Formats: sequence, structure tokens, C-alpha cells
Amino acid sequence: MEPLILVVDDEKTIRSFVKLSMETQGYKCIDTDSGAGAIMLAVSQNPDIMILDLGLPDMDGIDVIKKLRTFSQLPIIVISARGHEREKVEALDAGADDYLTKPFGVPELLARIRVTLRHKALSAASKEAKEPVYRVRDLVIDTGKHRVWLSGEEVKLTPHEYKVLVLLAENRGKVLTHRYITEKIWGGMISDDVRSLRVCMGNLRRKLGEDPALPKYIVTEIGVGYRLVDE
Repeated sequence: MEPLILVVDDEKTIRSFVKLSMETQGYKCIDTDSGAGAIMLAVSQNPDIMILDLGLPDMDGIDVIKKLRTFSQLPIIVISARGHEREKVEALDAGADDYLTKPFGVPELLARIRVTLRHKALSAASKEAKEPVYRVRDLVIDTGKHRVWLSGEEVKLTPHEYKVLVLLAENRGKVLTHRYITEKIWGGMISDDVRSLRVCMGNLRRKLGEDPALPKYIVTEIGVGYRLVDE
């Protein structure tokens, strides 16, 4: 069955453009121009992904995300003209899965949709497996055995390094904000936690043989957070 995509944007030309682009790739689409309509369709039609503009006439897109997250884990890709890091972080912290700044290219949007659909499928599969094994290129993370291998060699990690890596693996392909990671790992977001996260990420990358300029596994989204590549 073709994935169903809900497109939410108050500009009719953009809605039509996105819908046409998605439908030519075999996706089914429904659309609305309001936040209330987005919530109603999310409940009644159970789409696979929502593509959401933040500038809606009846409510801010951030509020749409917050309302949905009280009862749904529907994947949300934000498309918005708001390109500042603060808005990106706010949307991701509210529960968005990804963020594209207008204007954007159709190939990039399609790539983000594919990543989001893969992540959704893997999340569903991981719920069925109590102790999943994650594989990313030459990196293997066995949560059952609590061990990590790189190119067949075991990598010794501290408890915090291991927790951060597993958190990234559980959400691979998705940007995790500094706040989200620190709250999950350290229980808050104070200056010491942020410093601890930076030190932890530096040590983790070193143990994975990462070149910060050419990251193979962990990508820094400047001013926002980190994501584990999804390949």
C-alpha cells in the first residue's frame, strides 16, 4: 500500500506543487490549509507522514506539533520560511522529526521522506524486538549484549558514551537537539550538561575514528544538535 502523506500549508500553490511532486513518486496525498484541519485529518485519516508549514492562519505550526504529540507519534517534516536556528530548534524540540527551509528542492524533500519512512518502519520493528542490533556501515551496536563493534573490532565506551550512541542509533537519520539528548542522558539541560555532551561527543567520535571535517557516522547540525547517518 502506498504511503499516505498529509500536506499542510496555507499557500495553495505550494500545496499543489508538493502534492504533485509526491504523487508522481507513487505517494498518496491529502491536504489542508489550517492547523485545525491538520489535527482532524491526522486523527481521521491516519497518514504515514505530515509535511507541515509553520505559518498557518489559525494557529502556529509549533502548536500543531505540540497538540499532536500529546496523543500521536505521527512523523512530521516541517517546511518553513523560518530559517533561523532558534525556530528549527523550537520545532524539533516540540516533536518534529525533520526541518526543511523554504525554498527547498524536491529531491531533498523526497530523500527526507524516504529517511522518515525508513525510521518509522525500523521503530516499529524495534518495538517487536526487545534488544535490537543496529548496523550503520561498519558500526554494529548490540543492545542485548551491551557491546559495540567497529569493522569487527570491539569499541570500549563509557556508560554515557554508550547511552548517547544508542539514543542516536534509535533515531538514526533524525536530528536530535542538544536539549533532547541532555534531557534523555543527564536529565536536564544546564551548562554543565551541555559541556558534558560536547566532551562525550568528542570522545565518542575519537573512538569511532571520526574526522570532524568528514564525519562518517555522527553529523553535527550546527547550533541544533546531532544525527547518526542512516545508510
